[in-house]
Order: sequence, then C-alpha cells, then structure tokens
Amino acid sequence: MGLTYATLQLSNPKAPGLQPITVRSLADTGALHLCVPNHVALQLNLQELQKREVVTADGEKMLCPYVGPVEVSYNGQSCFTGAIVLGDEVLLGAVPMEDMDLVVSPAKRSVIANPDSPNIPLSVAKCLNRSFS
Repeated sequence: MGLTYATLQLSNPKAPGLQPITVRSLADTGALHLCVPNHVALQLNLQELQKREVVTADGEKMLCPYVGPVEVSYNGQSCFTGAIVLGDEVLLGAVPMEDMDLVVSPAKRSVIANPDSPNIPLSVAKCLNRSFS
C-alpha cells in the first residue's frame, strides 16, 4: 500500500499572534495521537502539559512531553488536541483523524473526508437528554 501523507496546518489557539505552520504529516491509523518534532513544538510555542509514557512501533517505551493545545486543520476540517513531542516528522494519529472525521483512502494513498459525511464531520455520541441549547 505504501505510506500516506497529508498536508496539515497547525496552530496554537493560545497564541493567536503566531502564524499557523504548514507541515507534511504521515497519516498513521495505528498511532493514537498527533506527534510533533521538538522544532514544531518550539515554533508554535506549545506548553508542556504533562509527561506521557509512549510505546513506539518497535516496542520501546519512553517518557515524552505532551504539549498543547494544538489546532489541526486539513481541507476545511479542524480539531483541537494535544501532541506528543517525538520523532523527526509530524505524525497524524487516529484520535485527531477521528475528531475531524477523516479516513485514509488506500487506493488514492491520501487522507480524505469521510465519504458518508463529506461536508460536516460526524461524531457519534450517546445522548440521554435530548434538550440541546
């Protein structure tokens, strides 16, 4: 199948004076979180919120900074998330992809909006009380 990449815009919603940055990211449905290299965290002035223990694909465990918040935008969809500072490239994991209702299209080797809800991201939630404000 090969690797799938997506061009994202990342910004720090706590620092509106900072310009968003455009990055090429590896879309990895086997990873959970957004991962950013240290230089991206520094450019966006992301603050460390806590440490997270991370298990990498090769089974190695390490303690990494968890920073945020980060606004992630892709083709008109966006979400707010935290990021693990790790590696030398941006990695788009399953949590932000699910939050933006994005899917990986193996045939196109691209990230696309969910074909079942192409205009507005769909979220699934259980609602016991139907009174919305």
